[in-house]
Amino acid sequence: METVRWDIGVDGPITPKEPLPEMPKIPRGAVLILEGRGPIWRYGMALHKAHGSPAVAIAVYDPRLGAVVVASHSLKISEGDILEV
Repeated sequence: METVRWDIGVDGPITPKEPLPEMPKIPRGAVLILEGRGPIWRYGMALHKAHGSPAVAIAVYDPRLGAVVVASHSLKISEGDILEV
């Protein structure tokens, strides 16, 4: 399954007014992987924005585990699955 990475990380302190980077082009049926160092609320904002995308699933990258699926609209990928990237 194709994956697309979206780096939403920041280098220093930010506020919620700081916009997210532009979402990459996501082919229908791809898995979107959110990654980068940042506050949890930034990940929540990105997840909300990505929910309406053509991605079949959304995962969050954890350097110790891999990409952990947090939302899925596929019978082949379940929430909690860990994808190697």
